[in-house]
Amino acid sequence: MTTRFTLTLTALLMAWLPAHANTLKKISDSKTVVMGVRDSGAPLSYTLGNGQYVGYHVELCEKIISGIRRQLKLTELDIKYVPVTSTNRLPLVQNGTVDLECGTTTNNLARQKDVAFGLTTFVTEVRMAVNAKSGITSVAQLAGKVVATTTGSTAVKTLRLHKRAAALDFKEIYGKDHGESFLLLETGRADAMVIDDNILAGNIAAAKNPQDFKIVGEVLAVEPIAIMFRKDDPAFKKAVDDQLAAMMKSGELTRTYNKWLVEPIPPRNVGMKLPMSPTLKELVAKPNDKPAESYQAK
Repeated sequence: MTTRFTLTLTALLMAWLPAHANTLKKISDSKTVVMGVRDSGAPLSYTLGNGQYVGYHVELCEKIISGIRRQLKLTELDIKYVPVTSTNRLPLVQNGTVDLECGTTTNNLARQKDVAFGLTTFVTEVRMAVNAKSGITSVAQLAGKVVATTTGSTAVKTLRLHKRAAALDFKEIYGKDHGESFLLLETGRADAMVIDDNILAGNIAAAKNPQDFKIVGEVLAVEPIAIMFRKDDPAFKKAVDDQLAAMMKSGELTRTYNKWLVEPIPPRNVGMKLPMSPTLKELVAKPNDKPAESYQAK
């Protein structure tokens, strides 16, 4: 499999296909898959620079694409990696610019109105990271503090809906991506960063001084993270889900998970040390694509 970093004219034209278009036909005709990736969504999806993207979801999507290439009986299938953000990821999937969004996106009912999701491949807990010397250990201590998160994420809304934060008065500031949000904490412009625990762990591991930060406080929400693609394309969803289900059954998905969330990862060769949760183990054994709302009672 080769990698191409310049959109062809065909791919540009295909980007305007309606949401009900046949993605498998688009891929077969163009012999290119456009993968949406994140610059700072470690360890699920992030860049090492020079157009190189890696991570748990990136590798899963690359394996899915290999399976689709075999399904379509193509001798080659190029991957175009397109960086997306929290604000533009849904529109780029909807208008066909991106075929597979392999980032850090929560599957919820609101998003299901516009896009579709594959089987759940990660379950995250929304928590907060703080400076290790701050003394902050609980949501209740955020009164009068500055809380950072990423534009387009649901983290601060989740925090405000949490019963222990309902009456708290704190200031919200936003980074354009997860890296910028963590920089607000790292430079002291924010007292806490609230987002998915895997994103917090990834940014702490990549920090200049990882020991200066820690993840603390109550679990604010449990959210299923999944690969996202266009709605109303059942053939493509089946192709994606079939590949994921096969990886779950064979143990390949668990091995890929451990590679990126337990073992040391580039560029600093530091491990996240986030073993698979009981909830995700259950989902690997009994796959489903249920939205976040189905986890609220858990």
